[in-house]
Amino acid sequence: MNKESRRTIFALALAQAVLGSQMPMYIILGGLVGQSLASSACYATIPISLIIIGSMISSPILSNVMQSTTRRFGLLLGNLAGLIGSLTSLLGIFIVSFEVFLFGSFISGAYMASQAFYRFSATDVCEDQFKARAISIVLSGGLIAAILGPSLIKLSLSISNPEPFLYSYSAIVILNCLGPFILCYVKQHDSSKEVEDISIRNKNLISERDKSNRSPANIFKSPAILVSISCSMIAYGVMNLIMTSSPIAIVGCGFGAKQAASVVSAHALAMFAPSFITGKLIEKYGEKSIISSGMTLFLLAVFFAYQGLNIWNFYMSLILIGIGWNFGFVGSTSLLTKSHLPSERGRVQGINDFFVFGFVAVSSITSGWLMNCSSNSSQLGWNIINLTATPLIIFALISITLLHLFDNSKFIKS
Repeated sequence: MNKESRRTIFALALAQAVLGSQMPMYIILGGLVGQSLASSACYATIPISLIIIGSMISSPILSNVMQSTTRRFGLLLGNLAGLIGSLTSLLGIFIVSFEVFLFGSFISGAYMASQAFYRFSATDVCEDQFKARAISIVLSGGLIAAILGPSLIKLSLSISNPEPFLYSYSAIVILNCLGPFILCYVKQHDSSKEVEDISIRNKNLISERDKSNRSPANIFKSPAILVSISCSMIAYGVMNLIMTSSPIAIVGCGFGAKQAASVVSAHALAMFAPSFITGKLIEKYGEKSIISSGMTLFLLAVFFAYQGLNIWNFYMSLILIGIGWNFGFVGSTSLLTKSHLPSERGRVQGINDFFVFGFVAVSSITSGWLMNCSSNSSQLGWNIINLTATPLIIFALISITLLHLFDNSKFIKS
């Protein structure tokens, strides 16, 4: 990788660290603010659901914008949406309006979509053999975000204020204001032609006649693309299903909001800390083995969740969920980037994130309902959530195992 490529990758890692710290803040605060503003506890996680729905809707739009202009422009556009969304959410808290808070959450979803493209932006500036490592470097910035976000919440909650969450959302506004100063270091020009020239030399790509755009029907006949999207959906969806409800479950089991923040912080650390080695593990063992390992960790997390409702059970379950997400999501992303042509980048990556965040939106809505309305106690609701996640994890394991057994190494077919 040249100097400009390395600068872009590290700028994206810094953006993941600073701008990405708002995401654990939204996860920790969204349900708690929703509980304080909504007319019913059943609606508590709707703010988080709307963030994800906003992300789902804006993902294909931002992807096409980046394909037709530059990555930097699309990322700055997402950053602007994050600023507007956080300001609107702050207004909703200030005037005690659940509806305004929901609208701000929905707008903020566009930022979440743009953050998801940090990993793809990193793969644009490097050769195929470095793609997994580039993704890992960018996601490793989340390690700082996992510490910074919850720390800002704890600091804001310690300041005396009639509305305890007002300062927390003010911090999110400030974080978004830092975005342009970081993203200006992302490579300006569209690198799709450069990467296509590199990729043509890669043994996984096929002859010149296949460089023409394939129809969506032909693209999604590829087993590798279907499995990578499915595993991304399940990795992110299961993680979100359990993480979204965890602060409510922790508080419902008699622990405090600060303890909930500490558990989510440990979870976020576990999500991103493995990024320092995930790329190297993928280079050594392959994407399919790492995805399988992630799904196995998910099953182990569910096992610990069933063992009891002590605070250490929450810690163990959420930490394992975090590591499992990293292996499953990084592995699936790497598999996807090697499964399509550079000219199909905007279409395939946009569709991927549309389905991923669409599934995550369903999981977050389901999470709130299962937690608060499927039973008469937080304890039972938490067990039901983990039970719901189990068949999804098993399905992903079966899918990736079948792909491995059939040895679909030739990812792109005519």
